Amino acid sequence: MKLLGNKILKNASWIVGCKIIQSLISFIIGIFTARYLGPSNYGVISYAASITAFFVPIMQLGMPDILVKEFVSCPEKHGEIMGTSLVLNMVSALASIVGVVTFSLVANADDKTTTLVCLLYSLTLVFQAAEMTMYWYQSQLLSKFPSIASLAGYTVTAIYKVYILFSGKSIVWFAVTHVIEAFIISVILLWIYFLKFKQTLRFSFSLGIEMISRSKHYISSGLMIVLFQQTDKIMIKFMLGEAETGYYSSAITCVAITGFLFTAIIDSARPWVLEGKKHSREIFEDRVKVLSSVVITVSLLQSIFMTILADYMVMILYGEQFLPAAAILKVSAWYVTFSYIGNVRNVWILGEEKQKYLSVINIIGASTNVVLNFALIPIFGAVGASLASVCTQFFTNFVLSFVLKPMRAVGFIIVKSFNPRILFNLLKERG
Repeated sequence: MKLLGNKILKNASWIVGCKIIQSLISFIIGIFTARYLGPSNYGVISYAASITAFFVPIMQLGMPDILVKEFVSCPEKHGEIMGTSLVLNMVSALASIVGVVTFSLVANADDKTTTLVCLLYSLTLVFQAAEMTMYWYQSQLLSKFPSIASLAGYTVTAIYKVYILFSGKSIVWFAVTHVIEAFIISVILLWIYFLKFKQTLRFSFSLGIEMISRSKHYISSGLMIVLFQQTDKIMIKFMLGEAETGYYSSAITCVAITGFLFTAIIDSARPWVLEGKKHSREIFEDRVKVLSSVVITVSLLQSIFMTILADYMVMILYGEQFLPAAAILKVSAWYVTFSYIGNVRNVWILGEEKQKYLSVINIIGASTNVVLNFALIPIFGAVGASLASVCTQFFTNFVLSFVLKPMRAVGFIIVKSFNPRILFNLLKERG
């Protein structure tokens, strides 16, 4: 048991360590890219990313939610499972690329540059399909390999971006950066898979049908989550233009700076929280409360800090041309608190085995977000989109916990976690 625990800890340390490095590289290069491209061109890149993101759940066919379990349950069929999933995802990736281009041609009929950028960006879907091998690595607690592959992809892409920045290349050159990154990651993962583990891949039509029947419910759920996350950028582009999309995207990037920190806190605490369920409900709920208290305290501090220093942050990071993003950042900063409350709630949902309610929550959240964006963007511009996101997160991750009867228990736990004594007692115990 101790050996397994050490292996899990080592596996997690690779993920967290590489994510921190990747986040820093991505953020630094992203700032220089935004400065170079300017609000309008940066907005076009963000728009292409959002359109492509809508097709990711379709490309994945819900496989990320079932592959690890498939590999663990049927170790003798690894090659067949892997081969089948790769073929299915490759076919859906090609269909998704056609979907991205078709949408762009219809929505941006008079803008050939935007359509070309969307086409180039969508090519990442093919290589993301090949990245599905990472779920086999996860099932074997070998996450150091996909972590190293991702870091290599980020590093090479960063070097490429530095080159095109200094060379003064056009926006088209930036559109292929993510294709290069996805290509490198997929090649490394497949190369290690074949070289080190010598797995023979096979495609099985019957197994493919079985896997899709188990994963199909996750496709709609994934689409709702993407709709939740990307609607605002697409609506801003159509209703306000590329420049406003660029301002909004730069503000959201600032908000996401510390995302890896919250992910590390929640991912590290999840096993400890779920382990408490084995002892008693009281211990389990106390641990959920402690996790919620830590996340709320850290996120509130970040929100206050960013609201006060928004103007300085935007000026220092992006320059004067992006100064309108400061007003957006002051509102978007409060998105973090309610967003990560939802992640804590999901830990409770997993422990209580109430996953079936996630689809309902995601559908309500996505619908609320669309309605609020339609209502607020015409009035407040891109700031209205930020306000819509904050209100949606508050309603979906907090209010719905009381509206939906099966969720009320976690709603009351979250309310109690606002008590500062919980964090004070935790620090006292650690000290």
